[in-house]
Amino acid sequence: MMTVATIGAAAAAVVEMNGMDGWMSRRYDRRTTIFSPQGRLYQVEYAMEAIGNAGSAIGILATDGVVIVGKKKVISKLLETSRSVEKTYKIDDHVACAVAGIMSDANFLINKARLHAQRYAYAYQEPMPVEQLVQSLCDTKQGYTQFGGLRPFGVSFLFAGWDKNYGFQLYMSDPSGNFSGWKAAAVGANNQAAQSILMQDYKDDITREEAVQLAMKVLGKTMDNSTTLNSERLELAEIFLSSGKVKFQSWPSDKLHQVLVKSGLTQPSAQA
Repeated sequence: MMTVATIGAAAAAVVEMNGMDGWMSRRYDRRTTIFSPQGRLYQVEYAMEAIGNAGSAIGILATDGVVIVGKKKVISKLLETSRSVEKTYKIDDHVACAVAGIMSDANFLINKARLHAQRYAYAYQEPMPVEQLVQSLCDTKQGYTQFGGLRPFGVSFLFAGWDKNYGFQLYMSDPSGNFSGWKAAAVGANNQAAQSILMQDYKDDITREEAVQLAMKVLGKTMDNSTTLNSERLELAEIFLSSGKVKFQSWPSDKLHQVLVKSGLTQPSAQA
């Protein structure tokens, strides 16, 4: 039977252990170049935490293309939505991306990716392979975790693209510089719940239309109870083939609204 003294000693030990963990993290999180004794890079982990607080982004690989959807974290009535792009970006004619994290970091890396793609096209007179483009950008991200005086980029990407070598592709990268190919992936807020739904509902023969419906279902089930899903909060883009050429298409607000109504996530517009 535990006495009061024993319980007090155990509680003190837990407090001391937690205090040691905090002290250890504070000691080893001041530089991205320093490993903790447990083999952790705390600054990289903090960057990943920043992404977890950002708006969600989902990518789904279909038989006839790739769908990427992003949910904006903050929306204002004063924001000119027709001129504002926050979640999906075109990198080249055959590659696009969705982002989650610090947008200023994302803008820097997207410009880097566009520069890599154009240099390759100028040198070899053909589009840059998707995986090679992703790897070149991730090499830059990795460098910011290895050299002193720098901090990791607080952004994750979902890259969607097509090339003649591997067809349609979807890649995910994180602040550490790691990247991997996926059939369906989610980054940002509630990404673990979104990933679980994707794992259950994704099928290998999914079409672009079905992928859009699945993305809407995931966003609808993982969004906060205090928020309402509408076309102003979403960005959706597709990569697909049309007449033998790769095409990037960003959905307008009215088309997004129709899909949301069809999915039962918003109410139809009031008729005049």
